[in-house]
Amino acid sequence: MTAIKKKSGASETGTKVMTMLEAINDAMRTEMQNDDRVVVFGEDVGKKGGVFGTTAGLFEEFGEARCFDTPLSECGILGAGVGMALYGMRPIAEIQFLDFIYPGFDQIVSEAAKMRYRSGGEYTCPMVIRSPYGGGIRGGHYHSQSSEAYFCHTPGLKVVIPSTPADAKGLLIASIRDEDPVMFLEPKAIYRHAKDEVPLGEHVVELGKARIAREGTDVTILCYGAMVPVCQKAADLAMEEHGRSCEIVDLRTLVPLDEQTILESVKKTGRVVVVYEAPKTGGFGGELSAIIAEKAIEYLEGPIVRVAGFDTPFPYALEHLYMPDPKRVAAGIEKTFVW
Repeated sequence: MTAIKKKSGASETGTKVMTMLEAINDAMRTEMQNDDRVVVFGEDVGKKGGVFGTTAGLFEEFGEARCFDTPLSECGILGAGVGMALYGMRPIAEIQFLDFIYPGFDQIVSEAAKMRYRSGGEYTCPMVIRSPYGGGIRGGHYHSQSSEAYFCHTPGLKVVIPSTPADAKGLLIASIRDEDPVMFLEPKAIYRHAKDEVPLGEHVVELGKARIAREGTDVTILCYGAMVPVCQKAADLAMEEHGRSCEIVDLRTLVPLDEQTILESVKKTGRVVVVYEAPKTGGFGGELSAIIAEKAIEYLEGPIVRVAGFDTPFPYALEHLYMPDPKRVAAGIEKTFVW
C-alpha cells in the first residue's frame, strides 16, 4: 500500500456554485490530490472526460496511470477494481450507464460485497462504483433504468444517491474513504440542472444520515435522487391547492438507511408518500413502506402511498408519463387523506 501524499490545492476554503457534474468532478479531484491511492477508470473516462464530462480534466492533471480508459467490459472493469482495492488502492470504477452494469453484476455481489465476510474481516474492499441512473434525458430503455433495489438487497454493499451538488461532493468523498464497497448512483436527469453552493476542498457528508429537505407537519414524503426536486414542486402544489404542509425527507443513502429520521418524521405527520422512479413492484419504496408499517403503524392516519414508475421497460416516447411528476406526487399526497 502506498503512503497517503498530500498535494497542493486540497486545502481550498470557501464555496463555489457548481452543478452536480462539477461537484462530482471536484470530489474526485480533491481525493486524488489528497490520496495517491485513488484512481479513476472506466469507458471513455480518460482524454474524453466521460460520456457526461464527470471526469473532465483528471487525465490531464493526474496522468494516465491514475485516470485511464478501459475496454468495453463491465466485468473486467469491476473485477479489476476488486483486485485494486484488495491490494490497498482506492479505485473509483465508472460504469457508463447503470443499465450496462449487469455483465459485471457477479463481481459486485459475489466478490466485492462478500470480501469482508468471507475473509472474517481480514480483508475489505474499499472501492466506489459510480454510475448514472434513471430517466429524464430521453435515453430509452437501455439508458434510463433505476435498478438500485438489486444492490440494496445485497449485504455488504452501501448504496448512495445524492440529490444536490453539495451532497454529491460530500457523499462521494465519504464513499471513497469508506472501507467497504459503495454503489454511488448519480441522477443524470439533474446532472446539469441542480446547482448550489459547494464547499471547496475537503467536504464530507456522513453516510447513513438523511436530510430534511423541507419542514412540514401534515404528510411526510420520502424520496431520493432526481425525485427530490420533483417532490419539492409537488409540495408546492399540495400547499397551493389543499393547504397541505409537506415534510420532504431526502434519504441520501439507501444502505445504510437512516430509519430514525424517517420514523420521527412519520410519527410527527401521521401520513407518508414514498416516491421513486424505478418500477413499483420490488422497488426500494416497498422496503420503506414495510419499515413504516412495522415500526410506526400506530401513528398513521392514512394509507402508505407509493408513487413510482410502472412495471414495464422504460419507454422512450412516453418517458414523461412513466416518470413520477409533481402532479402524480400531489395526487398521491391527497390519497393519504382518504381513509
